[in-house]
Amino acid sequence: MSNEQNVPISEVAESGPGLAFIAYPRAVSMMPFSPLWACCFFIMIVFLGLDSQFVCVESLVTAMVDMYPSTFRRKHRRELFILGVAVVSFLLGLIMLTEGGMYIFQLFDYYAASGMCLLFVAVFETVCIAWIYGADRFYDNIEDMIGYRPNPVFKYCWMYFTPATCMGTFAFALIKYSPLKYNNEYVYPWWGNGIGWILALSSMMCIPVWIAVKLYYTPGTMKERLVFLTTPSTELPKTKKEQAKLLAVCRADGDSLNQKSPPTKDGYFPVEEKESHC
Repeated sequence: MSNEQNVPISEVAESGPGLAFIAYPRAVSMMPFSPLWACCFFIMIVFLGLDSQFVCVESLVTAMVDMYPSTFRRKHRRELFILGVAVVSFLLGLIMLTEGGMYIFQLFDYYAASGMCLLFVAVFETVCIAWIYGADRFYDNIEDMIGYRPNPVFKYCWMYFTPATCMGTFAFALIKYSPLKYNNEYVYPWWGNGIGWILALSSMMCIPVWIAVKLYYTPGTMKERLVFLTTPSTELPKTKKEQAKLLAVCRADGDSLNQKSPPTKDGYFPVEEKESHC
């Protein structure tokens, strides 16, 4: 292609969607048995898209089902919800098949699916897991699942290195932000970039908005609300280490109870009203 157009290789195609949907198909058409290679190429694109959609749809559906189990964990409710998500996604995708669809696709790719949004979410994920749920508890959960304790370096990465790196990269992306251009030629109007920022904020603002909602509806003073909302639930399943500690406490309580209360004539120990963790 570079030789045919008499231009440098760096100018043959820009990175981005045009590389997959314009440059590669044209390059495949110049190869021997081009129809065969073209079919293989686009089948690969379809499978890559399906693979990505499995992850995206399942993440959304699982989160909603876990948040509202009484609504979605009924007969066929989950399947109908998945169908609704697929239909809405299909209808949104039809917009990108129009003559100006590449411009809309570029808008979604630059703002809605940008690394800036992912970094913002990653900061909150690592902070919640390492500092609210607890890095040690998460470490114990991993040990229960795989049977051994991973390298302690991972714990310190969750607590310090990963949040700091994501936050620094996020700040750098904001500082280096520039308005969107298509193929370095078409400059999007101000309202186009405004729509793009709405798409970006639609995923980022969910976290602070939900925090504000929970703070508003939780009773108590502000300090009590913060402590309550940043404390893991007591209903969480206990790790094997916590179960072992609880079992040791129960055995100690039972031994002390047997020593204090002699058995009755029938051979049974009397039951005392006593607070127990068992």
